[in-house]
Amino acid sequence: MDKIVYLDNAATTQVSKAALDAMLPFFNDRYGNPSSVYSVGRDAKKAIEEARETVAKAIGARPEEIYFTGSGTEANNWALKSAAQANMGKGKHLITTAIEHPAVFNTMKFLEKVGFELTVLDVDCNGQVSLDELSDSIREDTILISVMTANNEIGTILPIANIGKIAREKGILFHTDAVQAVGSIDVNVADMNVDMLVLSGHKLGAVKGVGALYIKKGVKLPAFIHGGGQERGLRSGTENVPAIAGLAAAIEYRISKLPLEAIEAKRNRLIEGLLKIPKSALTGDPINRLPGIASFVFEAIEGESMLLMLDHFGICGSSGSACSSGSLDPSHVLLAIGLPHEIAHGSLRLSLSEHTTDEEIDYVIEKLTDVVAKLRAMSPVWNEG
Repeated sequence: MDKIVYLDNAATTQVSKAALDAMLPFFNDRYGNPSSVYSVGRDAKKAIEEARETVAKAIGARPEEIYFTGSGTEANNWALKSAAQANMGKGKHLITTAIEHPAVFNTMKFLEKVGFELTVLDVDCNGQVSLDELSDSIREDTILISVMTANNEIGTILPIANIGKIAREKGILFHTDAVQAVGSIDVNVADMNVDMLVLSGHKLGAVKGVGALYIKKGVKLPAFIHGGGQERGLRSGTENVPAIAGLAAAIEYRISKLPLEAIEAKRNRLIEGLLKIPKSALTGDPINRLPGIASFVFEAIEGESMLLMLDHFGICGSSGSACSSGSLDPSHVLLAIGLPHEIAHGSLRLSLSEHTTDEEIDYVIEKLTDVVAKLRAMSPVWNEG
């Protein structure tokens, strides 16, 4: 297969040249353990602290509020489990939404199993949360609210600043999974009124296996990993210096140089072209959505068959979340926005990057239009009327 059109950047991104260049020295010449006292070790420690400053600046935080982790999933687990543990003397009520990434939703369900009470907020057809419903769900014993900044499947951007304001007025800890948002939209922890925020390297041009957790100064969380006392005693384990350096370089590049308006224009071109397919529909908020995500459903189509046929043409996309692709069930996000099972099964998410070209967009529109027509011709349930 000669032609590859990669439109699954919400699942993972190509490692940027900036990240790769920042990483390489720490595999060879600057490979010291950051906990060592000699110069090679001090050099590695300096690189970590410089990376901490870069990541902090990118989201409007202080360096001492940034903790490096092995992934976004780890960071979400740390934030939610530790916050619940630290505040269980004040109450055991938690609030989240029906469209959270499994790293949050399944962690909240775990906490429910071990004795906490969980309220799961519904969303509307665009994936938006009602602020009134959120306010009404708060109780005297509510200790933690978690709402994602932007959805990974449908691209909807949620009103985090308003949710954070409600939480702050009530004295409730507020956590947000910003894995899809950082590097794609403006993210400022002060403006968003968040106490904890999570980001992930491989979603923004760094390597897999590195993430970060922002913990607002004054928020006290117990240690998540015990050991040698790295990350100020809260997350022990020898630091992944190359990955951390790459994360800082990637996030700096994304924020300063990523052509977001051009990506959004290509996304809109893709949406316009694919909505010409009969009985197709855009999912997610049509306005408040990430610049690089276009998500659709096609009636009388099975998503896996569509992906396999697209792969034949070198087109890479996803049906629902890549993190749950082993399941035959429809996406929980699509069900939460009110789609019936049979429609949710025909979902497709295409997510763009700065490398996506107009020619690739036109190619995808052409091939996907043909794929849908061929699959419907074989479908016993397809009715053009």
